[in-house]
Amino acid sequence: MCGPQRLWDLLDDSETLTVVCHDNPDPDCLASAVGLGTIAAAAGIDERHILYSGEISHQQNRALVNLLDIDLEPFRIEMVRARPSDGLLAFVDHSIAGENNRVPPGTDIDIVIDHHPVEDISARFVDSQEAVGATATILTEYIRTLPVEPTARVATALLFAIRRETLDFLRGVTRSEYEAAAYLHEHSEPKMVRRLSTPAVSSATVDTIAHAIENRRVTGAVLISQVGRTSERDALPQAADYLMNLEGVETAIVFGLVEDTIQISARSTDSRVHMGAVLHDAFDDVGSAGGHREMAGGTVGLGIFSGYTTDDQQLMGIVDQVIRSRLRRALNIDDGET
Repeated sequence: MCGPQRLWDLLDDSETLTVVCHDNPDPDCLASAVGLGTIAAAAGIDERHILYSGEISHQQNRALVNLLDIDLEPFRIEMVRARPSDGLLAFVDHSIAGENNRVPPGTDIDIVIDHHPVEDISARFVDSQEAVGATATILTEYIRTLPVEPTARVATALLFAIRRETLDFLRGVTRSEYEAAAYLHEHSEPKMVRRLSTPAVSSATVDTIAHAIENRRVTGAVLISQVGRTSERDALPQAADYLMNLEGVETAIVFGLVEDTIQISARSTDSRVHMGAVLHDAFDDVGSAGGHREMAGGTVGLGIFSGYTTDDQQLMGIVDQVIRSRLRRALNIDDGET
């Protein structure tokens, strides 16, 4: 059902390719979309589209799109519903229609390439490798195997994505990431990789991380914090990564209000904790949450809180109590411990 040659054959028989990124795409998703587009071009597909919804808000994501001139298009439902009979619809770095994307549930998907733990994926071509550290690793292996010569732009995007997804080869890394990086290094632009790794940070991101530091509560090796309302959704995982550096902390969870949702980002190095399972257990009945053992995220709609108050400060007080209580329960932390 999966494999480079099977993908090539599918692309070779098609005329168009539409790659749908997940909401608020990160470097792994963006680079993987570019990588799949590169393979499609080599297979003879001239009409290719990369669609996204949400925002490109993280400074590294914006730098990736701008410096490498990635051609993105806002998601339009007609491009999914009215695609030609010989056109392909692909997901990279996500797997299920309607989950972390705006594709209607039940839509037929042709290609899924992902590294997240997901069950019951339905598509004509599926390559779901939970063991690898990045979806970009899978695309790199395809490029190495198939008759495709990556440009410096594509190799740079994939190399940066692998570095970012694994925190510079410190998180969830496997031998496959090192092999992919060694190959990509020969084709990439090292100066551009360095520029992508150190973009300017907005004041709003700094403020969000500062709020996470100020509002942290630590129980044993578990740190939970909230940042209030923020326009910087991507600052939440940055805050979680930063707080993991605190001495004695093995699990860090940060949440905040972003528009009409509660966004949650979590990190853990505790071998007893599967962060994706923890967030899924805590919020599956009120939102969407999950991910890997070491990193995970979730979204909860504010609908369950909307009847209480319209004042952000009061609302955050209620959200804080409910979210922390659910997290403590999922982590088996007694309420009396905090």
